[in-house]
Amino acid sequence: MRQSVTAKKILLSAEVLFAEQGFAETTMREITSAANVNLAAVNYHFGSKKGLIAAVAEKYIAPLMADLQRLLSERQADEKSGTITSEELLEMLMRTLLQLGKARQYALPVFMRLLELIYMKNQEELRDAMVTRYRGSFAVFIELLRKDSAVMGDDEFFWRLHFLMGSVIFTLSNFQTLVAIEMREFERSAEIELTLHRMIPVLVAGLQARAEHTPFSRL
Repeated sequence: MRQSVTAKKILLSAEVLFAEQGFAETTMREITSAANVNLAAVNYHFGSKKGLIAAVAEKYIAPLMADLQRLLSERQADEKSGTITSEELLEMLMRTLLQLGKARQYALPVFMRLLELIYMKNQEELRDAMVTRYRGSFAVFIELLRKDSAVMGDDEFFWRLHFLMGSVIFTLSNFQTLVAIEMREFERSAEIELTLHRMIPVLVAGLQARAEHTPFSRL
C-alpha cells in the first residue's frame, strides 16, 4: 500500500533525527516538530514510536537483504567457480552496504544505529521481531560463511559472528569520528569504500582462526 504524503514526511523526518541522534535519544516531540504534524498523525500512520522504528527498519533492511540474496544467487549459479570463500561473502556484504549508502542519504548511519538499538538490553521485542522477520533471508549467508570458517562448535561460531557484526557496527556508527581521528593523526581522510575493504581481511582472520581445543586440520 502506498504511503500518504503525511506518512512520508514523518518517516523522512524520523530518519534524519535517528541518523543524527540515535533511536533512543530521539523523542516523538522532535519528530512531530520536524515533520510539522501532531502526535495523532504519527499514531495513526505508525501506531507508536516502536511502529515508526519498525517502518524505518523495513525501509533499509529489506533492500539490503534483497541485494545480498541476489548476489548469492548469482554466485551460486556459477558452478565453475567452486566454493564460496568467507572473503567473497564478506565482500558481498560490504557491497550491499555501500549500495544501500549510495541509494539513500541517511542509510548507513540509520542502519548502524538500528543494529545498535537491537543489541540494547531493553529492546527484546524489537530484537525478536527483527530476528523473526529476517532470519530466513540471512540463513543462507550464515551457512555459507560457516562452511569456510575454522572448525568450531556452534557456541564458538555464535560469538565469532557477533564479534564480526560488532566490528562492522562500531566502525560505521563511528565513521565520522574515526575519520576525524585519522585526519589528525595522518592528515588524510578515509573513504567509506576503502574502510569497508580494509575490514574484510581482519574479519576473515577472525573467522578462520583456530578455535581452542579443536584440531589443526579440518575434519
